[in-house]
Formats: sequence, C-alpha cells, structure tokens
Amino acid sequence: MLGIAALALITVGRSAAAQVEAGIRVGAVAPVVTVDDLDGTPVDLGQWIGKRPVLLEFWATWCPNCEELLPRLKEAWKTYGQQVQFIGVNVTVNQKPDRVRRYIDEHEIPFLVLFDDRATSIKAYQAPATSYFVIVDASGKVSYTGLGVDQQFEAALKAVTSSR
Repeated sequence: MLGIAALALITVGRSAAAQVEAGIRVGAVAPVVTVDDLDGTPVDLGQWIGKRPVLLEFWATWCPNCEELLPRLKEAWKTYGQQVQFIGVNVTVNQKPDRVRRYIDEHEIPFLVLFDDRATSIKAYQAPATSYFVIVDASGKVSYTGLGVDQQFEAALKAVTSSR
C-alpha cells in the first residue's frame, strides 16, 4: 500500500534548485531503513549509510526531470561510483516492477534501483517530489538535498569524496 507521502509526489518544474526547504534537513543523521529491490528482496541501507557516501535519487519512469537528470547522474556514477553508493529509489506511483526493469534496461542505468512500494524511504527522507536527491557523507549525515533539473549535486559529490 502506498503511503500518503508517495501519492503526494509530483514532478517539480525547472525553477526548483539545490538545498530545498522541503525534505530531510541538511546536517541531519540519515535514516537507516530497509527498502525492497525489484524482486522484493529487502535491502538494508545500513550496509552503506555511516560507512561510505551515498547518493539517493527519488525518481519514477514517468518523471521528465528524472530523465533529463539521468545523463548527469550516469556521468557522476562513472566519476564517483567507486567511492559513493548510488541508489535510485523508485517511488512506485503508477509503477510496477516490470515497467521499472524495462526502463532500467532501455536507459542502461548502472546503479542499484530499489522499489519503495511501502514508502519507507520516501517517508524517512521526507521526499517532496520526484527528482529529489539526498547525498549522505561517510559519517552518515545528510550533506546535500536537491530537487529538479537545475540542481548542482556534482559539487556535493566531490565534497563528500574529497573529505575521505
């Protein structure tokens, strides 16, 4: 069953920018939650949070901002993927695992994708919309939040990897 937070997710326009007012607070301790993968297997985010930097993107296959951000996200993964755990959290609004799998294959998404059909991480991270990014540093603190296509998450990735 989808939570109210998941149903409230909408795609934001181009004017949204980094360090958004909504969502989890920068400096907060990142919640450690368990979210299923596309096969229904639970994945504990605690295997990475507090141990290495993590980038979470809350996204959907129908989100045009998410699709526009994808080339930049893939490029960032090429640059920082050995140091940062990249996780795409599918918000599951109007989504089914097979549709998400097709999207992953068609767009050659190289990082872990989770299917948050219980809105566990959506609620924990207070995701206000799709195309919402949260970057967590190696100590487990939120160091960046961003929303929309104009966000500058690359500088935050550089910061969390250079401080190690």
